[in-house]
Amino acid sequence: MKILLTGGTGFIGSHTAIELIKLGYEVEIMDNLFNSKITVLDKIEKISGVKPKFYKVDLLDKEGMDDVFSEGQYDLVIHFAGLKAVGESVEKPLKYYENNVCGTINLLECMKKHGVKKIIFSSSATVYGDQGVAELTEDMQTGVGITNPYGETKHIIEEILKDVAEAEPEFEVTILRYFNPVGSHPSGLIGEDPNDIPNNLMPIIMKVSTGEIEKLRIFGDDYDTVDGTGVRDYIHVVDLAKGHVAAVNKMKPGVSIYNLGTGKGTSVLEMVTAFEKASGKKLPYEIVGRRAGDLAEVYANPDKAKKDLGWTAELTIEDAMNDTINYLNCLEEK
Repeated sequence: MKILLTGGTGFIGSHTAIELIKLGYEVEIMDNLFNSKITVLDKIEKISGVKPKFYKVDLLDKEGMDDVFSEGQYDLVIHFAGLKAVGESVEKPLKYYENNVCGTINLLECMKKHGVKKIIFSSSATVYGDQGVAELTEDMQTGVGITNPYGETKHIIEEILKDVAEAEPEFEVTILRYFNPVGSHPSGLIGEDPNDIPNNLMPIIMKVSTGEIEKLRIFGDDYDTVDGTGVRDYIHVVDLAKGHVAAVNKMKPGVSIYNLGTGKGTSVLEMVTAFEKASGKKLPYEIVGRRAGDLAEVYANPDKAKKDLGWTAELTIEDAMNDTINYLNCLEEK
């Protein structure tokens, strides 16, 4: 099977490429390199033994994408590409709707033109909004109480995919709702290394540990949680990548939706403690006020993925921290 990864040089895409290559899939990557680096391709090759064919093309470049599909003759697309900084999406909503939503429409039109009828979409737990409960299941209503344009774009794309599958019964769609990817490849060669200002907890922790950021700001310590700080479902990126492989093997007509998470939450302070234990050094932080829209506790119910895909998260927070330290050490050795 020949698979195109849009956004495949990014954090999750690159790890997924490795897992797919290991199992013999033919992988090609299309990315505009807005928030990733071309050097990732060499690292994928060093780990897997195969350097994926690469196209530097943006989703808004219809002509360029048409050329990619004409040459590629793909069986399936895994769609990772998209802008993902929550704060920036609030400041620049039109940029996010154009890139994420219009870009996906362009992709689907190109797929239709070239007879590619299978897609796995990289979605997010943000589509659930505020459900009033911590544990999230795939049958919950989505799109209510989403607090930022980034989350709205994910929800809109999910609805577009459902409509396409309804209109074209032979179309096969799998939507994977991510929770909070962390960690790095155990080789230390690839990890989360965004070009822009980091938005997620772990890259900020990493930059605090290296001195690039003075200290970690923890938004609120008065939630009704184990220690007052926000609780999230942190999943090792390698487990997440393997979830995509499991989804590839179970594609079927219509729309299938799965949570990819561990099924349990970890607080921000617990993440800080785990990093300090793995690194052997204290991490400076300060408690500041809550952020608008932040929820106290959110975690996945991953039972459906276990039942239908035969997939479960196996790696721990400790594994994620150790692999992150390994990645940081490899960066320092350069």
